[in-house]
Amino acid sequence: MKLNELKPAAGSKKTRRRVGRGLGSGRGKTAGRGQKGQSSRSGFSQGAGWEGGRSRLIMRLPKRGFTRVQVPVQIVNVGDLGGFEEGTPIDVETLVAVGLVRHLTRPVKLLAGGVLEVRGLQIEVDACSAAAARAVADLGGSVTVASAEEAEAEPAVAAATEAASSSEAASSGEAASSVQADEPGTTESA
Repeated sequence: MKLNELKPAAGSKKTRRRVGRGLGSGRGKTAGRGQKGQSSRSGFSQGAGWEGGRSRLIMRLPKRGFTRVQVPVQIVNVGDLGGFEEGTPIDVETLVAVGLVRHLTRPVKLLAGGVLEVRGLQIEVDACSAAAARAVADLGGSVTVASAEEAEAEPAVAAATEAASSSEAASSGEAASSVQADEPGTTESA
């Protein structure tokens, strides 16, 4: 391969059509524009939906409803948090730094997709599903909902955290009582 042998890939370059270059070309004289009329003139440009001056279809149809303006929410699943160390505090800045979300100013919502394997994460997000809060709380972590708009979601998150902590306490109490029962020389009291 030499410099003078370089050429573009076959089919990547197409010669443009040169109109108005003689009758034999098939695009001579009127250059494919037909005879007279607005569309034959230079500078003619017809907008989308233009119907020659009559009322456009989009204007003739009735309009209903409205379009709700939604703030784009950045989604993070609990399964994505496997790269963090145990007990790590996680907020938007941390998520941007590791590449799980792109924008600091947009709200972040934590969902329960995947399996969380890291214990004790301290997560602060703008919104959180109850299942995601439960998954984090089951492993000894906590979720703080920072956004005021999601204030109604906080009781669900708190309830999930409290339920997980009470189940942990109950399981540790059962383990302690079973250890005492297994020790020789102890008596059980009713």
